[in-house]
Amino acid sequence: MPLDFTAIDFETANGFRGSPCSVGLTKVRGGVIVDEGYWLMRPPVGHDHFDSRNITIHGITPDDVATAPRFREVFPEVLDFIGQDALVAHNAAFDVGVIRSASEVSGMASPAFDYACTVILSRKNYSLPSYSLPFVAQEAGVPLLNHHDATEDARACAGIMVDIAAKHGANSVQDIFASMKLAMPHVDAYDPARDEMSKATRSALEKMAEMKAGIAGGAVRGGRVSWSTEGPNPLPNSHADDSHPLFGQTLVFTGDLSLGRPEAKQRAAVYGAQCASNVTLKTTVLVVGSGFTATDLRSGRLTSKAQRVLELQRRGQGIEVLSEGEFMQMIG
Repeated sequence: MPLDFTAIDFETANGFRGSPCSVGLTKVRGGVIVDEGYWLMRPPVGHDHFDSRNITIHGITPDDVATAPRFREVFPEVLDFIGQDALVAHNAAFDVGVIRSASEVSGMASPAFDYACTVILSRKNYSLPSYSLPFVAQEAGVPLLNHHDATEDARACAGIMVDIAAKHGANSVQDIFASMKLAMPHVDAYDPARDEMSKATRSALEKMAEMKAGIAGGAVRGGRVSWSTEGPNPLPNSHADDSHPLFGQTLVFTGDLSLGRPEAKQRAAVYGAQCASNVTLKTTVLVVGSGFTATDLRSGRLTSKAQRVLELQRRGQGIEVLSEGEFMQMIG
């Protein structure tokens, strides 16, 4: 069975993952890139507003997609490109979730997919201070020059998958999972006439309705939610999807994020993470707010908790550092 797959990366217009504004795809045959595709699109009706934070990340503006087709018109072409391939993405829970949520709010069906997440696979194959796409791409020998360009992100993701396959002498995506004794993740098909809207989409729509009504909770400070209250550490959801990148991790938070810390902990626990208040020998992931990006690990702009993490990393403890954007993607 050859190493055939399609790598995919979505960019979204706002904080709702059902608001795709671009998608990049890279097709691999026999471990070699043979084709690439890119589409700009208008997000589904009612979810097509652009947040300034998202524009800052990917540079796509409302004017850029003003004459582009909607997601529901673009998606059939995307499916034709993918064919029967397994999907590969960096933080695949987000990209697979984009397909599901955008399909749900568009009232259209989406097919089932086998997929692979290069965040999860990278954690098991590289030793890095951060498993954000630029760090992993560099380690895999496919440096990423323009992060958050959907085409370049998909291409880098494909290169990472090819490198991981080579490490295991694997000839297919399925062989990679078999060699690591892991089950290959799968997402079921969605039929709006038969299936209920997913919990992730319902929760996001309810949150957006609250925000529009001006009743969102939390003490706002300078347009951001105060993190002054650490809050309790909820028990992790033992029935969560074990293929999610937060499942089984021990998380500590530092800095200001767009969510209050208690809510962030609750959201992480839903996906099977154990949250803690301080960095210890049990810590596996540190989430850093206050505008932090993974590249700050190289520049030294760190909180005291992040400095403690780097110290433990130098001693050999495997702790991953996530930025706010990466964490928010993971929790949908």
